Amino acid sequence: MLLKFAYQDFLADRKFKNTTQVNIGNYERTLGLFVEYCLELGVINVEDVGHSHVRSYLVDCQKKGNKAGTINTKIMRIRAFYNYLIEEKMVSENMASKVKLQKEDVKINVFTDEQIHQMLAYYRSLRRREKSYFSYRGYLLIILLLGTGTRRKEVINLKWSDIDMLNATMSVHGKNRQYETIFMTGKLVKELSVYKIFCKNFFGIEHEYVFLNRDNTPMTDNSIMLVFKNLQTHMNFADVRVSPHTFRHTFCHRLAMSGMSAFAIQKMMRHKNINVTMRYVAMWGNELKEQNDKHNPLNKLDI
Repeated sequence: MLLKFAYQDFLADRKFKNTTQVNIGNYERTLGLFVEYCLELGVINVEDVGHSHVRSYLVDCQKKGNKAGTINTKIMRIRAFYNYLIEEKMVSENMASKVKLQKEDVKINVFTDEQIHQMLAYYRSLRRREKSYFSYRGYLLIILLLGTGTRRKEVINLKWSDIDMLNATMSVHGKNRQYETIFMTGKLVKELSVYKIFCKNFFGIEHEYVFLNRDNTPMTDNSIMLVFKNLQTHMNFADVRVSPHTFRHTFCHRLAMSGMSAFAIQKMMRHKNINVTMRYVAMWGNELKEQNDKHNPLNKLDI
C-alpha cells in the first residue's frame, strides 16, 4: 500500500476513535514529517520502509537540533503508526520497535512562592485599578490552577454546573474523556463565590461557562495561552515558563514536598499510571531529602 494513503488511513482511524484534536494535530506534525522524509527518499510503499529509514530520519532530526524529548515523541508516534499497520495486516513488523528511546535530562521547572505572589499581586493591582472582568478572570485562573492542578482543556471546558460549592468539589472532563471529581479547598470555594457574584453583576446574566473570551464565548486553547503569554511578558521570569501546565507541575511538586504518598499524589493528579507519578517523586527526591534532614523528628532528640 502507498505510504501516504496508509498515513491518511491512520489519521482517519484516530479521529474515528475519538482522539482529541490536539493529539491529531501532533500526529500530523510529527508523523507527517517522517512520511515526507520517506517520500523524498523515493520510499513510497509501506512495505519498503525499513529500520534504517527510521534511524536515518531521527539522525536527521538530531542534526536539525531536536532534543531527546522531541526525538522520543517522534519515535512513539512512529511506533503507534506501525502498531496500526500491524493491526490492519499491512505490515508484519514494527519498524520503530528496535529504535531505543533516548535518555532525557528531564528538569521540570515549578513556580516559587515569590513568583506566585508576584502574579497574584499583578492581577490584584489590575482589579483595584480597572475592576475589569479580565483582571478577575486572570486572578481566579491562577488560584484554580494552583489549587487543583487541572489541565488547560479541563479549565476552558469548566461550567458552573460542574461546580458544587456546598460539597467543595468540581467535575472535569478529564484526559481519559470521563468526568472526574476534584476536591476544592475552602479558599478556592471562597474565591469562586466572589468571582461568580462579580460575573453576574458585570454581565447581568449567569453564563454557562466559568471562563469567557471578550465576545462572551468560552475560552479556547489559543485564548488561554494568550492570557499566560501576556502574563509571562509582564512577569519576565527567566527560569520558568508561565503556562497552565507549569501550575499543574507546581501543584504536584507541593504535594510531593508535603510528604504525601505517591498513591495519594496519583489520585490527586489523576494520573492513569503510577509510573508517571513516580517520575515526579523521583525527580524531586533530593529536595525531599533536604526537607527530611531539616525537619526530621530525631533532630531535636538527645540520643
